[in-house]
Amino acid sequence: MAAGGFCKLPTGSVVVALNLPRPAADGTDCVRVLVHARNRARALTRLRNLGLRAVYLRGNAAPPTPDEITAVLHHPDGLIWRTAPDNAVGLGPELAQELWHPIRALLRRPAAPA
Repeated sequence: MAAGGFCKLPTGSVVVALNLPRPAADGTDCVRVLVHARNRARALTRLRNLGLRAVYLRGNAAPPTPDEITAVLHHPDGLIWRTAPDNAVGLGPELAQELWHPIRALLRRPAAPA
């Protein structure tokens, strides 16, 4: 995991942001995942329950930006992702090019070849 972090909101809930390798990829592709939950442990549990078992938050090197917090708070599931740039800690304007996706789009299994 390249980077991750969290932000505690005035309501007491948290937004956790993690850069993870894309599931079912060769390991070169990373995604930025945002989770809104009551606390950090619940946020990580939500991801683990989806099959992302080796998810840990160590430190607060790349907390969610205000735009990311707004995006996850406005999503009904409170769990979204998009492709992370190569310089994952920088989180610059290159992230603004791609829209956020619901987590089910990331975890969708590719169709078996016929």
